[in-house]
Amino acid sequence: MTHASLPLRHFLLALAVVAVWGTNFVVIRIGLDHLPPLLFATLRFTLVLLPVVFFVKRPAVPWSNLAAYGLLIGAGQFGLLFVAMKGHISPGLASLLLQTQVFFTIALAMQINRERVQGFQIAALLLAVAGIVVIAAHGGGAATPLGVGLALLASLSWGCGNIVARQAGPVNMLGYVVWASLFSIPPLFAMSLWLEGWPAMVKGVTEAGIGTWIAVAWQAIGNTMFGYAAWGWLLHRHPAATVTPMALLVPVFGMSASALFLGEGLPAWKLIAAALVLTGLAVNMLWPKVRARFLAPA
Repeated sequence: MTHASLPLRHFLLALAVVAVWGTNFVVIRIGLDHLPPLLFATLRFTLVLLPVVFFVKRPAVPWSNLAAYGLLIGAGQFGLLFVAMKGHISPGLASLLLQTQVFFTIALAMQINRERVQGFQIAALLLAVAGIVVIAAHGGGAATPLGVGLALLASLSWGCGNIVARQAGPVNMLGYVVWASLFSIPPLFAMSLWLEGWPAMVKGVTEAGIGTWIAVAWQAIGNTMFGYAAWGWLLHRHPAATVTPMALLVPVFGMSASALFLGEGLPAWKLIAAALVLTGLAVNMLWPKVRARFLAPA
């Protein structure tokens, strides 16, 4: 299909996905109140894998591709993100910085394909970097240098995972994520055992209340199964340029939900940083479309 815009029902579905992905940072914060971060990530991918792996066919891709994606997204993206959110960065700012994966993905793809960087991409990157500098300078309790660094490394891991997924070709994304989780769980469990220790792991599980387990389940069911399945369904029916700009709303939902449910402050510097990063993302995603429609020679 080549719709210039999404039909209302598809737009609402895309909005539901980005709302789930954005508010999920609040859910992560709740789960981290009782669970060590690496153990939390281990449990998340365990619930993604089981029992769904018995009902979803393995994608026809090499095991090495699944392993690379599982390591990058599991141990890389979510392992680092959960560690960062355990006292080093607020949920709202984490949701914002993680979207810089767009720039990492494009930079890696251009390096692989030996493409030249275009002017609008440089401008977009400079805007986003300016926003990150504002966060680093004013973060205080909302974002430590370690938290910013870990969030950016998580974003880089996500970007690398995107490249690996692209190399897999057109696949059922839900099945791809489920089977790749086979390779996310062992390194996350090993790092949890090494860095957090068995006593902390046992304490986290035994003291976790119903709210914590709901947070773990939501990571698997809402964030992964619904999110990836619905997003993949939309991408199969509409051009990527029509669907992907909706992802710009993820930090909007993330920062709003953090302010509403966790009382995260929204001082001027944080709003300026968000505006800079989101404007950079918007320029990067939308400028080619604007140029083609309004600036192309007649």
